[in-house]
Formats: sequence, structure tokens, C-alpha cells
Amino acid sequence: MKADTILQHLGEEVHYAGAVTPPIFQTSLFVHDDLAGLRTLLNDPCDGQESYVYSRVGNPNLTMAEKKLAALEGTEAALLFNSGMAAISAAILCSVKAGDHVVCVETAYGPSCSFLRDYLPKFGVATTFVNGDCLDEIKAACRPETTFMLLESPSSILFRLQNLRAITDFAKSRGIRTAIDNSYHSPILQNPAKLGVDIVLHSATKFISGHSDVVAGAFCATKEICNEVTNREGQWLGGRLGPFEAWLLMRGMRTMRLRVEESVRQGEKLFAYLQTRPEIAEIFHAGDPSGSHYEVAKTQCTGFVSLMSFRPKVQDEEKIAKFCEALELFGLGVSWGGFESLVIPIHGKPSDWETAQWVIRLYIGLEDFDDLRADLDQAFTHLA
Repeated sequence: MKADTILQHLGEEVHYAGAVTPPIFQTSLFVHDDLAGLRTLLNDPCDGQESYVYSRVGNPNLTMAEKKLAALEGTEAALLFNSGMAAISAAILCSVKAGDHVVCVETAYGPSCSFLRDYLPKFGVATTFVNGDCLDEIKAACRPETTFMLLESPSSILFRLQNLRAITDFAKSRGIRTAIDNSYHSPILQNPAKLGVDIVLHSATKFISGHSDVVAGAFCATKEICNEVTNREGQWLGGRLGPFEAWLLMRGMRTMRLRVEESVRQGEKLFAYLQTRPEIAEIFHAGDPSGSHYEVAKTQCTGFVSLMSFRPKVQDEEKIAKFCEALELFGLGVSWGGFESLVIPIHGKPSDWETAQWVIRLYIGLEDFDDLRADLDQAFTHLA
């Protein structure tokens, strides 16, 4: 089945009482007809994929949405968590132990980096952060004790790309497990498992949900890895998604391809517009044809969405604040991937910049682009 058919039908073969929309299984526990069956599930929650004991471990609403995500990503299985960070943390924790070493892209999602840099060292896990553009740099960062690699292509804020096939080929030769945050592309535009990545992660809050009313995370991998996580991190850390949130997520998934493809169209318009603005010193866009990894990216994905950032020539904090606050159709807030356009200023210092600089991130939602362009036009007067 192709994406749209998967999104509308897979996992929904049973129509309860004839309802075209699945019910919400808003229950904390499930009862059973015999003790033997209950004992089997208590010992191994993965033993019966369609049988359940407790919603902290599994629920029919999760199963429906997970089947769709696994099919879209081309993995054997998927798990839903109550945030993208919960899914990322589970991927890391299921892959490392005391004494292990991790390699991570330096411009990955901020909380992912801080979890590795600030939290895991007290458990004896070290991390080396790399640019990610250069395979030789990644190879040089690996040690005999390296067991895990966290990728993000394109990465947050600066939207740097990695050659996923080359990296995963090297990682497999060294017995290193790889994971990637695939939130930017969604399963519609990029399927990293087909390029050799072991675990594909999403902030399902973004394009998968698309309505800015659910916080969720997705973990896509082999059945073996997913079963291990279900029995360990999924149970012990209590981070699995609730049934109502899974139901909302599945509602958003029905229109995901349409929304993602519209985001690609909006992104092309935004990038063309930003190139005309004299106030901008540099644009960071994964789909920039002049980018060093653009040709590689085209072999990995089928499009680039309307999330990008730019470095203004004026690095005055007050003027940057006025630009953001002057926008009327852009919400000033974090996240992206919903129906609404957003703006957020970010102050940082990637390793290849000599000084910390301001970058403004824009996300274009589903509004009319001519209206958004007019809004940007009047706001740019503050960056003159």
C-alpha cells in the first residue's frame, strides 16, 4: 500500500459497531478470560501484539498508529512515546551502558545534546560532538568503546545534512548502532531505515500530528529492538503515549502527506523570498541548491519543508526582537510542523563560528503565502 492508503486504513481493519473512526480506548487496564493468558502477557508484553494488560505498556489506539508509522518508515515495528524527547532518551538508553561512548551531531536538537552532554556522564557514558558534514571527522571521533551514533539530517537551526548511507555503512562495519531524528522530513519525505539507520525517531508533535494539539514521539526500528524497549525503557520509564493522544495523532496522520507536500511548496516560496532580502547575511535551508550536501540530500529525500533560518546582517538584539514582535501572522514560539506560521530568534555559537550570533528561524504554516510575505515585508523594516 502507498502512503495515503496506509494512513487511512492500515490497523483499522475492524470497525467497532460500524464506526468509520476508531473509538478511544480510554482505559487504564484490560481484563482477561483466563489466568494463563494474563500470566503470559505479564511475563512478556510483546507476546501478543493485539492483547493488552495495562495502558502504560500498550493500548489498541497505540497499536493502530504504530502500525501506520512502521509501514510508512519501512521498519518492522514502531512505538509511540509521550514526547519526542522520551523517544530519543529511550533510543539512547537502550543502546548504551557505563563505559560506552556516543558520537552525536553537534547541531542536533538541543535537549538531545544536553541529555548526552550533561546527564549521561554521571552514568559513565561519554559523548563526542561532531559537525556531521565530513565522514572522516565522524570516523576520527569513534573509539573502540563507541556503541551509538545520533544523527539528525537536516539538523536543527542550521539544517546541516549528513551522508546517511556512507555513515551507516561505516557504523555497521564497527558494530555501532545508529539513530536519527527524522522530524524535519517526516516519513513522507525521507525513510532513513532504507539507508541503513537502525532507529528512526520523530517528534510526532510536528508533521505527524500537524495540529499543534498533541505532544508525542515515535520510535521506529526492528521488532527485536522495539520488543526490548517495550519490556525495559517503555515499562520502567513510563514514557508511552496515552490512548487519547494516540487517537488525536492518528487523526492528524490522515492528512500528513497533504500537509507535508504543501509545506514543501511553501518552503520553495519562502526560500525564494528570503534570497531577495538585503537585510540577510546568510540563509540556512536544507534545500539550498548551493549547499555542499545538496546532491547527496536529493538521493536521500524527496523534498524540503518550510522550516529554515537566516542570519541577519544586523546583530543587534533589540532590533531582532522588534522584527519578531512586529510579525502579526507569525506566532512567537517554539516548535513547528503545525498549521500556524512561527518565528523564534536563537543566539548560539556553532563550533565553526568565531563568535555567538543571532539566527532567526521561520516556519511557514498553511496560511496564504502572499499574506505572510506582506507581513514579513513590514517586519523587515526593523532590521534595516
